[in-house]
Amino acid sequence: MRASAKMIRHAILSATCATMLAGCGEMGASDADRPETSLDFPLPDRPVSGLGSNAFSSEDVRDSRGEAQKVMDLANITEGMTVADIGAGEGYYTVRLADRVGSEGRVLAQDIDEKALERLGNRVEREQLENISIKLGGVDDPQLPPDSFDRIFLVHMYHEVGEPYAFLWRLWPAVAEGGQLIVVDRDRPTDQHGIPPLLLSCEFEAVGFRLIEFVEKPDIRGYFARFERDEERTDPSAIKVCSNGSK
Repeated sequence: MRASAKMIRHAILSATCATMLAGCGEMGASDADRPETSLDFPLPDRPVSGLGSNAFSSEDVRDSRGEAQKVMDLANITEGMTVADIGAGEGYYTVRLADRVGSEGRVLAQDIDEKALERLGNRVEREQLENISIKLGGVDDPQLPPDSFDRIFLVHMYHEVGEPYAFLWRLWPAVAEGGQLIVVDRDRPTDQHGIPPLLLSCEFEAVGFRLIEFVEKPDIRGYFARFERDEERTDPSAIKVCSNGSK
């Protein structure tokens, strides 16, 4: 089912009892366990999934469903684009994005798992994929250069980000003019390797993104959401925490 951005925004507004904005002052109890670089940002009012396997499913199985091709088509990936694959793991999307953007395009594969990136690096070298770069990211900072990417992919990984507001705030500048942020995830509780669409939209909009498209796609084992950057980021002190509605 395809829904317009206007319809999605209406759904968010009409579901405020499930996705309300709450004050962030009550989030300070766990500050001692947080990265120092995250302390200016609120914690999410929801559980965070533990890190899952980088092998979400075998590449043959995913290709049998045409997963990457369908997502890249929805995201309008074309030759010459510069794309970031965040949470790249061992590179299922990375190598397919590299083929789609061609020799004139670039793909940056980023992850916080050094071993997974090492395996990906071996694959890139073995397959001589010269338009792929690899970068180690941080738990609250993707560490991407500003104004650099036509598309940034977050595929089945956002629910694992322990500092989503800091992470999204630092991701915001990396989107180039006219660029988009692409999210693929599942509509399930955040401690079960997914995130409800209304909660996803609320958290992104709280930082300074706007939802422009949402598509339910069972054939890619989840949904597809497309965001653009607003004109300004929300100041960290002004970020309002989205409730998951579980209280």
